[in-house]
Amino acid sequence: MEYGILGLIVLIADIYALYNIITSGASTLGKIIWCLVVLILPVLGFIAWLIAGPRGGTARV
Repeated sequence: MEYGILGLIVLIADIYALYNIITSGASTLGKIIWCLVVLILPVLGFIAWLIAGPRGGTARV
């Protein structure tokens, strides 16, 4: 049962990442690459997107 809950959390995180990638202002090629990374490597792709993914809004100073 523990793995089912963990899998659900990963699924929700990946859906969140994919939604934010698709609605971001990044180039089409960038969106495709990020979506593929998140889909092929769900956990590592999500973490990589959190760290280096397309940023929206204002820049941090």
